[in-house]
Formats: sequence, structure tokens, C-alpha cells
Amino acid sequence: MPLDRPPPATRHRATGRVTLSDVARAAGVSASTASRALRGERAVAPDLIAQVQAAAQRLAYVPDPAARALASRRSDHVAVLIPLLSNTLFVDLLEAAQKTLRAQGYQTLMGVTHYDRQEEEQLLRELLLHRPAGLLITGRDHSQASLELMAGSRVPCVHLMDLAEPGGAMPTYSVGFDQAEAGAELTRHLLRKGYRRVAFAAAQLDARVMQRMSGWRSAMQAAGVYEATLEWLNPAASSLALGGQMFEQIVQQRPAVDAIFFCNDDLAQGALLTALRRGIQVPEQVAIVGFNDLTGSDQTLPALTTVRTPRARIGEAAAQMLLVLIKGQTPAQAQVDLGFELVERASA
Repeated sequence: MPLDRPPPATRHRATGRVTLSDVARAAGVSASTASRALRGERAVAPDLIAQVQAAAQRLAYVPDPAARALASRRSDHVAVLIPLLSNTLFVDLLEAAQKTLRAQGYQTLMGVTHYDRQEEEQLLRELLLHRPAGLLITGRDHSQASLELMAGSRVPCVHLMDLAEPGGAMPTYSVGFDQAEAGAELTRHLLRKGYRRVAFAAAQLDARVMQRMSGWRSAMQAAGVYEATLEWLNPAASSLALGGQMFEQIVQQRPAVDAIFFCNDDLAQGALLTALRRGIQVPEQVAIVGFNDLTGSDQTLPALTTVRTPRARIGEAAAQMLLVLIKGQTPAQAQVDLGFELVERASA
């Protein structure tokens, strides 16, 4: 029978669904080939993929992920937990991870934790019900219940952005960089430029922010210029508006401060806007630096000195590591440190 005139679809008796077998018959291939073609696996020839996809479209085939997982004894989904979608840092990370996973036939189930450990725990409970093939999760600051859920599920897991602490009965796989060392290096840059009263201004106060503060503090202590009054911490969500508010507080209440290390770029960008509006010269009166090199940091007045973090490379490398784990293999390294880059611009 010609392929362009497929036989009528045989629907599943109980549900009325068009089945994978129907699609395979219509495309003139085996069910296993049809399954791999619909997942977009590279091992299947492009013309066969197009042939199967055309048959699926003609029959209005909708895959049943639960049936697929049961038949193959594995899921085609990977769960990904990130703190925010409003932060381009995590969007870059997610896009790179998803592109890498899709190339190998995996879809992503995404959860947004909003930096809340209890919300992360609930999301884990929900996502693990789908029996994902693997898990990508941001950071390593999790509740005990979340740690137990991950361990008990036996789902391969890779942590993003942070590097896992060495030791432990089981290896913890992670891809990221040393947040504390990045904070220390940015502080040492300011100290080398001659600044001595360097304030640290932070919002959100998640684990990675506190690691950056730890690096700032250690560098200040090593230089003999640390003072607790130089720490400005606000648990509110980070934003340009908050950065402007914090900048005004610091210059009004601590006029001797000659440099401010903002824990991320959106705070620093807000500070630069406020300084421009108030006529405060940067860096002549006070230097300003940020962290993450977000979009627009090279376009501020003056351009922002910051730390560039490799979030897209982290997403890609973590996904690649997870694919190795899903295959039951052991990655060459349990922790992959992709480093960071100090980007010196005109603000400091």
C-alpha cells in the first residue's frame, strides 16, 4: 500500500486514542523506529523522521508519556528546578540545558522554586511522581526532606551553579564555579585600585549571595580593612529600584564608603541610575561593581565592572553530565568548575 495513502487508523478500544502502532503502520516503519523518530533521536535518518512526523500529524497522534515510560522502562523527561524565570541568568542556563537534552530526545519538566526551600520540596514531590529520567537542580542549599526525596528516588541528579562539598557516602555531581572565590577576586580588584572602605550590598540573600559575601569578607579581612558596618543586607527580592534605594542609604549613612560591591548586576544598575540622577560621580566619588554581567551592564553610564558567570556553559555541561548518568555511566569528574571572569569597565 503506498505510503501517501495510509490505512485508516486503528484506535485504542478503551480510550479512542490513535496509538504509536497506528503511526508506525501509516509510516511503513516499525513501532520502535517510530518511537525514536518522534523523539528526534540523531540515530534515525532525517527522511524517516519526516516520514513518521507526517504520519503522526495526519492521524492527529498525541503521545502518551506514561505508556511510553512503562513500555520502555524509562522516561523521556528530565526535571529542571530553577529559582526564577524573571532573571536572565537562569533563562540562559535553562535554554542551554534544554537544547542539549532535546538533541538526545529528552523533554524538560520545569519547576520554579522562588528561592523557597519548602516550595522546592513540594515541586520535587510533584515532579518525581512523573518518574523523570534525570534531575537538574539549582544550588546545594536544600531542606533535609528534599535531600531525602532526591536520594530515595534514585533519579540521576546534577546540581547547577554551585560546586558540591567534597566527601559523603555517595558522590554529588555538580557544575558551576566557586562563588566565594569570585566574590573575593572582585573585592581584591577594588583593593588593588586603592579603595579601602568597600561596602557589600545584597538582596535576596540566597546561599550563592552569602557565598559571595563570604569571599568579600575574607578579602577585606586579609587586607585588614573589614568592618561589620560595611555589610548591607536586605532579604527583599533583587531589583533596580531596590539597588537605587540601597545606594542612597549607603551614601547618606556611610559617606566615607568609597566603593560598593552589589551582589548582582540589577542592584548595581539601579545604583548607577540613582547616582546619575543625583549627580554623584562614579567612580570618582564612589565606585560601583556588580555580579553576573547581565544584559545592559556594558551599556550603563559608566559601564559596569562585574563578574561574568558562564551560565549557558553550565547549563550545557550539566545536561551532558546528566546524560552520562542516565546511561548508567560514571562522569569523568563529579564536580566541574567552569570558573568566572572579572570584567573591568569604567565604574571601578
